[in-house]
Amino acid sequence: MFQIRIHGRGGQGVVTAAEMLSIAAFLEGKDAQAFPSFGSERMGAPVVAFCRISEKEIRSREPILNPDAIIVQDKTVIEPARAFEGIVDNGFMLINSPTEVETNLKNVRVRCIGATEIALEQVGRPIPNAVLLGSFAALTGIIKIDSVEKAINTKFSGKIAEKNKNDFVSSELEYNGHNFTNSLMAGLSVFGLITPRCMRAYSRAEVD
Repeated sequence: MFQIRIHGRGGQGVVTAAEMLSIAAFLEGKDAQAFPSFGSERMGAPVVAFCRISEKEIRSREPILNPDAIIVQDKTVIEPARAFEGIVDNGFMLINSPTEVETNLKNVRVRCIGATEIALEQVGRPIPNAVLLGSFAALTGIIKIDSVEKAINTKFSGKIAEKNKNDFVSSELEYNGHNFTNSLMAGLSVFGLITPRCMRAYSRAEVD
C-alpha cells in the first residue's frame, strides 16, 4: 500500500488533489481512498488531506502518520503543520516552491517545483493542483499520467453534471479543465518527461 499526505491551506484544493489521486488509482483498477483531516478548513487555514492506493482492499481508515509521499502545496505550512514528520525511508517529498527548500531529511527523495508559477502561466490562477499531480506521477511512478489527466476531466465533468450549472458556468469549467491539462503537462516538462516543444504541440492539438 502506498500512502500520501498532502499539506496546504484552505482554498488551495488540497482535498481535491487527494480526491483526484484516488480517482486516478481507481481508473487503473486499484483500490484507493481519499479523505481530509478533521478540523478547520476555512480559507487560508492549514489543511491536511490523505490518500491511500493499493492493489488490494484497503481496510485502514485512520489518518496517515507515516506516509510514503508528502505533497506540500504551500511551503508556509511546513513548520506549523510539521509537514515533514513521519515520512518513511526512501519516501518522496514534493514541495511547491520555485527555489530549493532545506529539509534536513535523509533517505528521502525531495523535489521542489514552482507549481503556482506554472499554474499562473497556464491557467491564470494560483492553483497548483494539476502541476503537482503531474509532478507526483512523474516522481513516484505510482500512477500513470494518463490516469491523472482522466481523473481531472472526471472530477470537473462530475461537478458540472452534479450541480447542473447553467451553460456559462459549464463552459467556464470545461475551459479551466483544458488549462489544467496544460498545467499538468507543464509540470511534466519540468521533469524532462515532456519537452516544451511537445507540450506546445499537445496544446495546439487540444485547441484544434
